[in-house]
Amino acid sequence: MDYQKEYRRWLEKATDFRAELQAMDDKAVEDAFYRDLEFGTAGLRGIIGAGTNRMNIYTVGKATQGLANYINAHYPEKERLVAIGYDSRIKSDIFSSFSASVLAANGIRVKLWPQLMPVPCVSFAVRYFGCCAGVMVTASHNPSKYNGYKVYGPDGCQITDEAAASILSEIEKIDIFSDIKSGVFDGFVSSGMISFIGEDCYGAFIAEVKKRSVLFGDKIDKNVAIVYSPLNGAGLKPVLRALTESGFTNISVVKEQEQPDGNFPTCPYPNPEIRAALSLGLEYASRLNADLMLATDPDCDRVGIAVRDGSDMKLLTGNEVGMLLLDYICSQLVAHHRMPSDPVFIKTIVTSDMCERIADNYGVRTLNVLTGFKYIGEQIGIMEAQGHPERFILGFEESYGYLSGPHVRDKDAVNASFLICEMFAFYKTRGISLLDQLNSLYKKYGYCLICQHSYEFPGSAGFAKMKAIMDGLRTDGPSSVGGLKVLKVIDYGKGIDGLPKSNVLKFVLENNCSAIIRPSGTEPKIKNYCTVTAADVDSAHVVEGAIVASFEKIFGV
Repeated sequence: MDYQKEYRRWLEKATDFRAELQAMDDKAVEDAFYRDLEFGTAGLRGIIGAGTNRMNIYTVGKATQGLANYINAHYPEKERLVAIGYDSRIKSDIFSSFSASVLAANGIRVKLWPQLMPVPCVSFAVRYFGCCAGVMVTASHNPSKYNGYKVYGPDGCQITDEAAASILSEIEKIDIFSDIKSGVFDGFVSSGMISFIGEDCYGAFIAEVKKRSVLFGDKIDKNVAIVYSPLNGAGLKPVLRALTESGFTNISVVKEQEQPDGNFPTCPYPNPEIRAALSLGLEYASRLNADLMLATDPDCDRVGIAVRDGSDMKLLTGNEVGMLLLDYICSQLVAHHRMPSDPVFIKTIVTSDMCERIADNYGVRTLNVLTGFKYIGEQIGIMEAQGHPERFILGFEESYGYLSGPHVRDKDAVNASFLICEMFAFYKTRGISLLDQLNSLYKKYGYCLICQHSYEFPGSAGFAKMKAIMDGLRTDGPSSVGGLKVLKVIDYGKGIDGLPKSNVLKFVLENNCSAIIRPSGTEPKIKNYCTVTAADVDSAHVVEGAIVASFEKIFGV
């Protein structure tokens, strides 16, 4: 792309961005225009601002026009219906209403959530209304300067590689300033082309979340003291509703993070995977002597937790929470003779292998899929098509995304928050802490440490460096990592075990250790997922440090 030429065209055409465009120096111009914002199975994600490599009304409009052209080419008129939702991010409401107008202008009816809602509510609405697609305006847990645009298929999953490629081919035909159809939002509402989603759908979603209980009549003390933070996002109302309707009423909300605010003033990086994002909630938990602290990310598809450990609060990792949930669900299903025939647990390839040992113990089959919850959702859809969705008992990924039922096809932090609180109360009623239960799992199955390390490579130079790193690892990879011999390298770019091709490398090391290297699909980052098997946590961290240091040298960081 001739980015200078495109920049000059924006100066002429995008009059609403003229001041921002004129203020750019050469480096800023290059970063904003050196490429089009990439559209893939995760949709769009980027920094809010002017330019082809930014999230703005033009790039969102172009993506929506491409989606509209795809829908009109692939679906009969009666099936052309799209569900749209948005979270608390800056311009999320504007981007969602504009997307609805573009679709309506192309003859496609829209069901729009009238207020911010979690990701799972869009996935649920797609299937509830029989839509051919869904759109969620969100950038998940990214910093406030980002926004994004996720696209869902008729199954409620994020779109497949094939659908993404077809939509992208339509997007690439569109001139950003002349080919986008639109109109007056209120006019489309009056005509019925755009209608708002009501309590029927919302209530049905909450009801499905509560159905995920596995108590089966067991008595628990629900008066556990809980601190909850929606991190200024979309989780407040649905999470509180699911919990309070189920009897959990001793809940304190972090006031500073209670109301929607896309600036995230007290948690600049609103990711429940990192301690800094939970710091205010942890303060509340300590001050109120709470038993459990929960935090959901802005679009409420991930949840992080901390539990009391004496006078302190201890954070649990995504893998640890997932292992606890898997064991809790399986043990309850077995105890109450509710385990379905041929039960299935689904995890991503970067999620702890220890889960397989837990699943095996209960006679549950484990399916490994590529990173991305759409692959978990896809497997649920296959079971549903076979007439046995009840076979699915849990799916999770190490990055704090969980789902325990077939009601949606994406990770669901409303469902996960509800089930975590139930699990916590179940064990507490019996005098067992989650830390006690976790240690009993490690004692039974062996200690396994899973850690993720991310490295940023921003801008066009960073994009090129990430490609060079992955190419180098493929052609001239290390023979040892952290003092451990590399036994083999699994290249998922070739398509392994029937999985789609993916830019992921797994280095299988001696002593039951491994490292998985993959570029993020939504951020300018390379991620290293380390798996270490050791006698105890201290020994594991020593090995982890050596593995990480080896790859950091290769990455040049």
